[in-house]
Amino acid sequence: MPKVEITIPEHLEMQITQLVDEGEFLNREEAIEELVATGVKAYKTSGPVDDDGEPGYEDDGMMGHDDEYVF
Repeated sequence: MPKVEITIPEHLEMQITQLVDEGEFLNREEAIEELVATGVKAYKTSGPVDDDGEPGYEDDGMMGHDDEYVF
């Protein structure tokens, strides 16, 4: 797996440390990997539409329904 070095604000570091301390994640590496993956997924589903013309998640609606939200 590729390694990436990032600099984050202190308040985010504190929140990640708190999540690890509370047992939400085994360690910082797992926490950061999961949180980044979740953020990318959220961005892809609600962020800007790609300009390549291919439909993305945002074109499918929530749970496959075009005009309603299903919880």
